[in-house]
Amino acid sequence: MKLIKGLIFCFLSMLLITCKKAVTTAEKGTVKITIKNTVKGIPLALNTGNYTNPFGEQYSVSKFKYYISNINVINGINFQLNGRYFLIDESNLASLSFSFEAPVDTYVGMIFLLGVDSARNVSGAQTGALDPLNDMFWTWNSGYIMAKLEGNSPQSSAVNNKVEYHIGGFSGTNATPRVLTFMIPSPTFNIIDVRAGKTSEIFIEADLDKWWKEAYDLKITDNPVVTTPGVLAGTIANNYRKMFTITDIRNY
Repeated sequence: MKLIKGLIFCFLSMLLITCKKAVTTAEKGTVKITIKNTVKGIPLALNTGNYTNPFGEQYSVSKFKYYISNINVINGINFQLNGRYFLIDESNLASLSFSFEAPVDTYVGMIFLLGVDSARNVSGAQTGALDPLNDMFWTWNSGYIMAKLEGNSPQSSAVNNKVEYHIGGFSGTNATPRVLTFMIPSPTFNIIDVRAGKTSEIFIEADLDKWWKEAYDLKITDNPVVTTPGVLAGTIANNYRKMFTITDIRNY
């Protein structure tokens, strides 16, 4: 009897060690996000491109930046990438691609926050993508600029015909962070097939034309400059949340 008990104890101990090892050494692969900013499908060109919004107003773009954070890939439950924030800056090509690890599995979608969550908005000066030197931070009580669009337009009544949208505000009914969820339209695209030592690359197009007209008709003639939190900033955020579309998925 003692021998049997001893064997059972040894078996359970080995099982516990094996399970613990499996949990702690779970294999992971790489998920890479690659973003292309466009205007009606044409790659955005800072300073040199001339565009027309849905209201026939002409404009050029000198700055285009926005935050993406708290990314999840979806498979029944979410795998959350906590504490990672990415500043997409059209003037910095390196910022248009970024990667993170995810457990080996197949995923059918992804979710992320367009903007910066409220906790980080009141955490004072930070580093990396959230460094105030990135020119995307107001003050501790106004927080981060979630998205920034600057340029010029002959329809602008502002000084030097400038167009300037700094969209922020992290609390209350006019908060501007937006949660975006994407389900992979199978069989149109491959699933996100994460494998050890491999990369799954998700290609996303952000169409700036959506900035002007989705939930709200934003006309340069009426509002060439919006640089404070409020109702208008919130409605513009409802527009640009529609910019994003998954265009391809590649597993390699």
